[in-house]
Amino acid sequence: MDAIDRYRPKLPIPVWERIGPDCRRAVTKAKPATPKQARDWLGALAYAAAHADACGRPTKAEHLLTSEAIEWYLATGYLHVDESSRSNRRCRLNKLRQALLGPDLITGNPAAYTGSDPSHPYTKSEQAQLYASARAQPTDELRSGSLLLLALGLGCALDSPEIIPLRTHDVRQAPNGAVGVTVRGQRARVVLCRTAWAPVLTEATAWAARPGQARYLFRPSSHARGTNTVTNFLARTKKSPGTPALVMGRARATWLVDAIEARMHLPTLIAAAGLTTLRSIDRILPHVRNLPPDQAAAMLREL
Repeated sequence: MDAIDRYRPKLPIPVWERIGPDCRRAVTKAKPATPKQARDWLGALAYAAAHADACGRPTKAEHLLTSEAIEWYLATGYLHVDESSRSNRRCRLNKLRQALLGPDLITGNPAAYTGSDPSHPYTKSEQAQLYASARAQPTDELRSGSLLLLALGLGCALDSPEIIPLRTHDVRQAPNGAVGVTVRGQRARVVLCRTAWAPVLTEATAWAARPGQARYLFRPSSHARGTNTVTNFLARTKKSPGTPALVMGRARATWLVDAIEARMHLPTLIAAAGLTTLRSIDRILPHVRNLPPDQAAAMLREL
């Protein structure tokens, strides 16, 4: 295609001479449908390859177009633009990846549903796996965002619609060390974060905050707020083998089950979780551990 042969990015000539042939090869092999698509793909790939070249990393297209490599480039080599420009560049690179390397599911068979019950709490082992996976994310954005979701879900019982509108100044630390979150919206309230997750929450908040700016707490560089903000972010995270998927409904259910098993005063639990009825409790009761008969009998006698 002529558009591929004629394309010249605004890069130093020696750099383009090193990376250009492989970029053209990859885009030609991907078979773009239109000249515009060819230019879009070639431009996105050329600048990703130039950044990799400057960092001493492999510049072959097949190495640059893995999901991890794309996120690494956007996080380290494309920070000077706004979030919409990064999203546009990500979209072009991902479309080129699919055209060149094929679908993520090589067999073409759809992935089976996990069968994850959104009311099923995470075990202690699963929580540890989720935390380790969050710490191991390849970029600061993915790492901080993953830790924040864990702290807000497992530590504060917040669900996705409550997380999306939060601002950094909604998280406050009291003189006694308690960390509170001011929740906005229909279930507005103040929730105290569980002690175990409070340091994680303050760490993630410090990363997102900028002095004198009212920034979003989750994904502070993105001004777009939609119902899929959390799910889109989680889809970009690197999955660790054997680690369960982070589902905010399950994280909230974990908090509720722990609160019930800790015998939290019912009005306190309802207020902290933002419940208006007990219908939400019905779904998690099958996951609450029962007391041994002798302990249950002792509690009944001591009422």
